[in-house]
Amino acid sequence: MSAALDRWSPYALAVLRIVTALIFMEHGTQKLLGFPAPPESGTPPLFSLFGIGAILELVGGFLLLIGWFTRPVAFLLAGEMAVAYWMFHAPQSPYPALNGGDAAILYCFVFLLFVFTGPGAWSIDGARQPTGPRHSWGR
Repeated sequence: MSAALDRWSPYALAVLRIVTALIFMEHGTQKLLGFPAPPESGTPPLFSLFGIGAILELVGGFLLLIGWFTRPVAFLLAGEMAVAYWMFHAPQSPYPALNGGDAAILYCFVFLLFVFTGPGAWSIDGARQPTGPRHSWGR
């Protein structure tokens, strides 16, 4: 049973990467473009802390979606989510269910997982690998 499941793990990892990236990109489009709905506080100035975060969410999310530079992008986004949690959520309450930071924590650790696992199947990183022995950075 384990061997059969192991065979599918690159595809499960790819599905996690793709779904996570799509949902993460939605946060960026909301802040930058007001889609699907503008944030309650309005769209932030582009070069503000929230504006730069929105750019990271949209562009970084897209790069994760296609699986290009997955490991360094995931590292950057994990850091963004750690900063978001400790800067904006944790000061409100030590409990994530009360401070609204549970999504930031989950994103942080999912992105950290991609730093160590790579993108899984269906990625530009995987397609760009040279034939022969696998290199650790690309997959």
